Amino acid sequence: MDRSLLEGNPHSIIEGMVIGAYAIGSSSGYIYVRNEYPLAVTNVMIAVEKARELGLLGTNILGSGFDFDIRINRGGGAFVCGESSALFASIEGRVGEPRQKYTHATDRGLYDKPTCLNNVETWANVPLIVNKGADWFAKIGTKNSKGTKIFSLVGKINNTGLVEVPMGITLREIVFGIGGGIPKGRKFKAIQTGGPSGGCIPEKYLDLPVDFDELKKIGSMMGSGGMIVMDDRSCMVDVAKYFLKFLEEESCGKCTPCREGVKQMRIILDRITEGKGEESDIEALEWIGAGVVDGSLCALGGSAPNPVLTTIRYFRDEYLAHIRDKKCPAGVCKPLIAYSVVKDKCTGCTACARVCPTRAATGEKKKVHAIDQETCIKCGACYDACKFDAIQVK
Repeated sequence: MDRSLLEGNPHSIIEGMVIGAYAIGSSSGYIYVRNEYPLAVTNVMIAVEKARELGLLGTNILGSGFDFDIRINRGGGAFVCGESSALFASIEGRVGEPRQKYTHATDRGLYDKPTCLNNVETWANVPLIVNKGADWFAKIGTKNSKGTKIFSLVGKINNTGLVEVPMGITLREIVFGIGGGIPKGRKFKAIQTGGPSGGCIPEKYLDLPVDFDELKKIGSMMGSGGMIVMDDRSCMVDVAKYFLKFLEEESCGKCTPCREGVKQMRIILDRITEGKGEESDIEALEWIGAGVVDGSLCALGGSAPNPVLTTIRYFRDEYLAHIRDKKCPAGVCKPLIAYSVVKDKCTGCTACARVCPTRAATGEKKKVHAIDQETCIKCGACYDACKFDAIQVK
């Protein structure tokens, strides 16, 4: 979302920063952008140079006596550097680690100077609010969440991409209106909002208004503006494990609750998805998750348990199926599933045999095929290739 703004309209961010700098009397500005976004880096650098050429940045801007310039800092892509004090440390050339929050950025931020930090989307809104007025902006959105929000809509949905919507729009309007619903008519299962550390929201909350307060109430958040849609073939235990693995790798390791707590939660989830879990593991996940939230130094650890805690809260039956029945209801966790041919539906089209990488699916043309369980690696290629629903997952 922020990358798209930097790529498509960097001038709006620069203008917002100039206005903000004038309001607080600042002479220095910084744009921190991941180096993995080369187009964003290039476009914002071009925009800064053009602004300097036009006298909109630099000394004595437009003859006003006001001096302000912007420097571009390219980050290495560390997720933790989205946290304010870790971002400051990275710009200063130090390891991107957070500090305790007894000192606020407005008192001592970047280089121990008072600092006003906002994200790209906020700065891009400043010129619009100044030009059209606060009342105009306040008419859009909800009581406590004003304006519009850009979301990245991806996953099991027909229309993927970036969407800008007014605050207060429902999840149903986004998923089934703008997003066009679930591909192949499959059933909606959940949507995760807020990026990797956001919560997974079940179908019963589809009519929930999307704003900061409402998402927080049900265990999720607005976060980075990500929305990942899942259908009935998504395993919620596996989803939680996937995001926790990412967050474990992105933890800076400075504080013990995040460094060790997230790792231990991931280990437990590994065990559950391998069919080795115990019912006490669910309580352990909740207990460790609460400790990570309460004890972590920054928001990465403070929100990292969200994918686990919300999937336990709303999809506990799937955890129990993995633990008690040693089955994955969605047919995702490989140690708990097996692919087989439904004889009554198999037409002998050979599609499964053609795509099988280990030749586990075999059979003669126009005759019922079979899958050798010893050589099957459970990749799902046969399931995707079969047009007759003749491959089943159990």
